[in-house]
Amino acid sequence: MSQANAVPETNEWADADHARGFLDRRDGLPRIDVAYSELLQILPANPRRVLDLGCGDGKVMAMIGGPGVAVDFSPHMLEQARARFHADDVDVVDHNLNAPLPDLGTFDVIVSAFAIHHCSDDRKRALYGEVFELLEPGGTFANLEHVASPTQTLHEEFLGLIGSSPETEDPSNQLVAPETQLRWLREIGFTDVECFWKWRELALLAGRKPNL
Repeated sequence: MSQANAVPETNEWADADHARGFLDRRDGLPRIDVAYSELLQILPANPRRVLDLGCGDGKVMAMIGGPGVAVDFSPHMLEQARARFHADDVDVVDHNLNAPLPDLGTFDVIVSAFAIHHCSDDRKRALYGEVFELLEPGGTFANLEHVASPTQTLHEEFLGLIGSSPETEDPSNQLVAPETQLRWLREIGFTDVECFWKWRELALLAGRKPNL
């Protein structure tokens, strides 16, 4: 999406070819290994129960380990995730993040990786509130996200670095500045809110639910 924050009429991730295209190029994205490493470093070593929002093919959930729930709505991604976790204690749930989260229980770790930026701004903030309610006291929420650049020039530079352009970038993207999202988390009640890592339009935003 352009920096104008226009809302796309459709979410391209329901299309199998779109989902396959992302998986084909994911491991070649600049700094992606660093991004995943930074995510793992801020999570507890042995989570009791994990929720992955927009799990894709399950790569991040598998890296974290532990039982839990992996949520996505792309038929292709769901197929890949179910194949990955068929013998594991991970429930793969078909759910579009544009709708309120279903009753999934509670979790000590909730993560998302490059998924929430496909929701509208109002939905992003509402989803963060739902995440807060699903977290156990002391639990961690970490969102490895595609965020907005402060200028159109920087946005176009980032697109070039990932092999895209304003004409070919994902029309599903609805990018928001990290500062705005950190403020939302604080307003909702998260503590220890921080941008723990950032490179261009890739950022790791996280916070904790206070202990009772």
